[in-house]
Amino acid sequence: MKKDSKIFIAGHRGLVGSAIMRNLQAKGYNNIITRTHAELDLLNQQAVINFFADENPDYVVLAAAKVGGIIANSIYRGQFIYENLQIQNNVIHQAYVQGVKKLLFLGSSCIYPKNAPQPMTEDCLLSSALEPTNEPYAISKIAGLKMCEAYNQQYGTDYIAVMPTNLYGENDNYDLEKSHVLPALIRKMHLGKCLQNNDWDALRSDLNKLPIEGISGEATEEEILAKLNKYGISLTDNQQPTTENSVAVTLWGTGSPFREFLHADDMADACTYLLENISAKEIAKVNAAGVTSTVGAKSICENSWTSFLNVGTGKDLTIKALAEKVKEIIGFQGELVWDDTKPDGTFKKLLDVSKLNELGWKETIALEEGIEKVYENYKLS
Repeated sequence: MKKDSKIFIAGHRGLVGSAIMRNLQAKGYNNIITRTHAELDLLNQQAVINFFADENPDYVVLAAAKVGGIIANSIYRGQFIYENLQIQNNVIHQAYVQGVKKLLFLGSSCIYPKNAPQPMTEDCLLSSALEPTNEPYAISKIAGLKMCEAYNQQYGTDYIAVMPTNLYGENDNYDLEKSHVLPALIRKMHLGKCLQNNDWDALRSDLNKLPIEGISGEATEEEILAKLNKYGISLTDNQQPTTENSVAVTLWGTGSPFREFLHADDMADACTYLLENISAKEIAKVNAAGVTSTVGAKSICENSWTSFLNVGTGKDLTIKALAEKVKEIIGFQGELVWDDTKPDGTFKKLLDVSKLNELGWKETIALEEGIEKVYENYKLS
């Protein structure tokens, strides 16, 4: 890419899109195109056709998506599959129509089967059944990466896809109904700490920035306490607020599943690296040559168009260990309660990132450092 290449980032205000934009700008790219949802509805096919015809970008980063954690994936199943398929179809096809030089599609590690061998290699794709809780979202992402491969095969395009592990960072979603596990833990324990310290100014400030189901910092103490209690942030023993409170934070599941986490700034750096240096053909070549599992070895070797890569750290920890780590960093002194009547999701989702490492990229931000950075940013936002 040239520094003045026209680069369209779809989803530039989200966690990944904003990180990619910052990374590109830091590297001197000066012709980045963005549109808010109000300016361009990616679900609207005609609007996307008009946009690509008018702007004719050289490169496209498709980071726009309907996303959420285990609660949102359970509730909004129809929206997750419809909206993601629609966005992908519109953007990927118009990139082809307008002759975009290269496209990078953001997928997710949830594309892999529920019982995939650990760590998960790229050849595990479509080898067995998906995790039911996020199946609609996963199917849409599989369709997106397969669309990129099919266009490469039929039209000679250079479309690559990346399957990131669990991401966190600046501009994350802290909505307690829709957030992923790490931002949910951060916000719950921050609110728990505010309640523990009877710091109503900080608590009301947080709710004013991001109300919970319409309850802002302007609500009464009783209304706020009731809403916090609904989301598992509660005073213990039915006590009344005092100068120093005993607080419990209830979390979904048993805490026993393992998860891997990558800072969005590292993810962005990997994306820029691939855009600058690695083609779809090179990814397909390393995939075909580097099969490490027998699960999908035959299909991946026969299909030389497999142009997607895992992006992660190759290291994981239990949700319980993560919660304890967040608790320590935030300084929450209360009790963590695990509600084992709620689903855990997939037990282990560790990515094999050896192919990406082989192509020359590796993460740099340690988890503790990343959480500290994110929490400081959260308090200041």
